[in-house]
Amino acid sequence: MLALKAATPQLPRTETIADQVVAVAETDSTNALAARMIADGSLDLPVHQDGTLGVSVVAADRQTAGRGRMGHKWVSQPGRCSTISYAVRMPCALALDERLNGWLQMISGLVTLDAMNRAMDEFGAKPNQPDCLLELKWPNDVFCHGLKLGGLLSELVMLPQNSPADAPSDAADDAHGDDVALVFGIGLNLALGACRLPTPNSTSLQLHVTGLPAFELMRDAVAAYEVEGFATRLAAFIADPEGQAEQLREEMRAVCWARGREVEAHFTDGSTLVGEAIGLNEDASLILRTPDGTDHTVRTADVGVL
Repeated sequence: MLALKAATPQLPRTETIADQVVAVAETDSTNALAARMIADGSLDLPVHQDGTLGVSVVAADRQTAGRGRMGHKWVSQPGRCSTISYAVRMPCALALDERLNGWLQMISGLVTLDAMNRAMDEFGAKPNQPDCLLELKWPNDVFCHGLKLGGLLSELVMLPQNSPADAPSDAADDAHGDDVALVFGIGLNLALGACRLPTPNSTSLQLHVTGLPAFELMRDAVAAYEVEGFATRLAAFIADPEGQAEQLREEMRAVCWARGREVEAHFTDGSTLVGEAIGLNEDASLILRTPDGTDHTVRTADVGVL
């Protein structure tokens, strides 16, 4: 298989809506690059004068050390896969609240499904089959026909000291003094041919949809919709986290791929748990019902269907 050459992503549409776009041909990981830029103050994470949430973007065509959840590697191909991180500012208390912060990962998944579906609608792309729907495999995978099309990784990054928000007054600076940064890394297989899929359990959008535009146009459109989605959804979540959590729970019912399936949860200590995925708890954890009728709460695990 011929190696694909990396090129700096061109994201003109995203640049018109994002607060900052940093695009490089190659980096170790877009999440890691975003974290370094946050630490040295070179990535803008503003709170605007009207109170809206700023979103900055870090994109690369090739990652040499792409990362997934729980230490997994993320393998992608330049010119075929979108590897972009989105960085925002958020109140530290909310980001660390275990009753609510699980919904941040769900938000990133819903934002991604919205962005991909809106981009397909815009270009008139249609699924090859009626049941070719994009879904989310709890907690961080984009699925299509039971195969992994994309992965999501959210990470908390501390802001450098004495880094005030881009706010209009000292009072506003004080209001955002306890903020942290959240970086959402999103990898999507948009234009991989079947022969380039990294695993037998992976897939690519072009294998399920006809009428897609050129990869560069699709990547830019999805990224622009992602920026819009993160700004809107996260601002709403910050304003009313409890109310939004209940709404997000209802949204997830329609797109949660695992719900109603028999799955096996693999935990970091090597143990496993088999049962039916019933749905999500109020804190976004997964409810797994074992054959004896007992409901278990799964917060950190890899979940696969049997």
